[in-house]
Amino acid sequence: MTMAIRWRIIVLQIVAIFVLALGSGAAFYANSFTNAQIHDQLAPQQIFFPKDVKTGLPANLSQYAGQQVLTGDQAHAYAEKFIGLHLQEIGQGHPYSYWSSQARVATDPAVAAKDQGIATTLFQGETLRSMLNQAWTFSVFAEIAFYAGLGLAVADLIVLAALGFEVFEVVTGREAVSQRKVVEASKAPEAPLATVR
Repeated sequence: MTMAIRWRIIVLQIVAIFVLALGSGAAFYANSFTNAQIHDQLAPQQIFFPKDVKTGLPANLSQYAGQQVLTGDQAHAYAEKFIGLHLQEIGQGHPYSYWSSQARVATDPAVAAKDQGIATTLFQGETLRSMLNQAWTFSVFAEIAFYAGLGLAVADLIVLAALGFEVFEVVTGREAVSQRKVVEASKAPEAPLATVR
């Protein structure tokens, strides 16, 4: 390899190191920013899991007992396993659209009011459930960004090690010595061919 090619490789490695470091830093920042936003949006809502089964905590949420919903995973668990459970019970297995339609066609005002009450509760519950699941979705993106940041950091270290090797080769001059030997060997006079008599 000629010295000109080696210097081109070194320059490309330096550029790659800066690009990978920038990408890694951006991915870690995206992770941190997203998780902070999720926390800051959920904290003022003051949503708490019940403390135990007696206060309404489903058995499959025991690991969250009494915790405030502040992370994407907590938001998803609360949305699907707590709100979702109650919406199923309130709606008797039917969605908002069913109860809203029932309220519109009911001729008895008491039945219409009852059906509209269920529809309103389901609408509000589904809205909160959707917002909590949106927080969870962004937390998944944040987790992907974190692992992308790790991957880019590892790639950056590999390129840095390769750059160290290239610089070592230039500083020690071993390649120049090896090239001289090859050139000198190619310049050595060829032995005369023996003539056959």
